[in-house]
Amino acid sequence: MRFAFIAKHRYIWPVSGLCEVLEVSRSGFHAWLNRPTSAREVHDAKSITAIETRFKASDRTYGARRVWRDVLEEGLACGLHRIERLMRINAFRARPRRRGKPKDDGERSVVADNILDRDFQADRPNQKWLADFTYIWTAEGWLYVAVVFDLFSRRVVGWSMKADRDASLVMDALMMAVWQRGKADALLHHSDQGSQYTSEQFQRLLADNGIWPTTASPAR
Repeated sequence: MRFAFIAKHRYIWPVSGLCEVLEVSRSGFHAWLNRPTSAREVHDAKSITAIETRFKASDRTYGARRVWRDVLEEGLACGLHRIERLMRINAFRARPRRRGKPKDDGERSVVADNILDRDFQADRPNQKWLADFTYIWTAEGWLYVAVVFDLFSRRVVGWSMKADRDASLVMDALMMAVWQRGKADALLHHSDQGSQYTSEQFQRLLADNGIWPTTASPAR
């Protein structure tokens, strides 16, 4: 493995330096480089190509056993332990499967009236802001993205990203909007009735900045 790494990167770094770091001799590396390719290495190379194809086709969700079954169906004789070894060496690690969509089980402290009442027209900047957040599945789990949208300019004026969907997620997005736009008079902040927006912390932040809350009616 060390010799193969040196061979792959010898055009980037000097061979002498790579050999010194990996604690192998230059003579040993050149002897390995010039020797005939073994049948095992040829088979491994074919296996790696097949493994990579099946692994990427699964959107990087297949583990060694499922990759092994697909490789066998393609007619390439290979044991499960070899598949495991080659996947480990080449860092083909399956990412976690997508779990069910997260649910909002938080308590709702303050639910404001729907003052906006679907009037999505604004006469000036900082008159009506819409706020919401969504979730994106990543290799490390759910990532939450909150935004604040100005109805007049039709632009996102504040946003935040976090691995947790607590009140601070939407508070950070609001604070970015306030920082960019400044405090305004008679500003409406419209959101859904999620626990993050109806929390006491978020409602207090709205009040401190002179922003009037309005929430959408629950879906029927």
